[in-house]
Amino acid sequence: MSVTTDLNTSETPRTLPEPRAVLTLLKPITWFPPMWAYLCGAVSAGVAPSGHWLVLGLGVVLAGPVVCGMSQAANDWCDRHVDAINEPNRPIPSGRIPGRWGLWIALIMSVFAALLGLALGPWGFGATLVAIAAAWAYSVEPIRLKRSGWWGPGLVGLSYESLPWFTGAAVLSAGAPSLPVIIVALLYGIGAHGIMTLNDFKALEGDRQMGVNSLPVTMGPERAAKLACVVMAVPQAVVIGLLIYWSLPFYALAIGVSLALQLAAMRVMLRDPKGKAPWYNGTGVTLYVLGMMVTAVAIRGLT
Repeated sequence: MSVTTDLNTSETPRTLPEPRAVLTLLKPITWFPPMWAYLCGAVSAGVAPSGHWLVLGLGVVLAGPVVCGMSQAANDWCDRHVDAINEPNRPIPSGRIPGRWGLWIALIMSVFAALLGLALGPWGFGATLVAIAAAWAYSVEPIRLKRSGWWGPGLVGLSYESLPWFTGAAVLSAGAPSLPVIIVALLYGIGAHGIMTLNDFKALEGDRQMGVNSLPVTMGPERAAKLACVVMAVPQAVVIGLLIYWSLPFYALAIGVSLALQLAAMRVMLRDPKGKAPWYNGTGVTLYVLGMMVTAVAIRGLT
């Protein structure tokens, strides 16, 4: 008689985060919108960048890798129980970021963001504190604005577009931005609500199961997509009207062409909102953000 002994070996549970998993947690692909908006704000301030390269670069890093990365870490920590069901391979539920490291990363980055914001002066510091508060309000209980299809995308749109735009303009001008800058930054932040709604389509089934009341869940994909298109288009139409009012017709024409192309892309997307939403994010949204910079260049001389 022979006895076979199976030796089952198991990996020792991690005690420290896997470096690559930390980068995954911070989601670099999400850093671009606030970084771009900060640059738009800096351009719209109408201040020559010479002599301001340090605060310009520091602000871009703060808006993207630090604040936006922190917000992603906070969101994944607060979503860890949901992700364990829907996306168990993500860094926290998979154990690649063990224990409470996800929370510690988010908290440490929050403190680091505040300290970095101090280097941008009072306007930059104040805006950084607002951004940190917004990031936690979006994800953490009992506030968790993410649960609402109206408040959640609205907060993200304003945080990703309006706030960094305002900050970039305020830091470079060393004071409150001009009224045209504030108006335009707010309009593009409002329009971003529609972008965030389209982004919710990728999590439609998971949100429905877990009780997250995104607009695609509460309104259905077709109606939510139509509303998102209206929310994206109307602020841009207002920007066109303002540029004409400010005697900037050629810039208004450029935004008008961009909006016309977006409307054509919207027609394609509305035929299959759930299937075409990712495609629209690579076409229509690209036109949207390019229009932001065109507008920033247009208003840089206004006071």
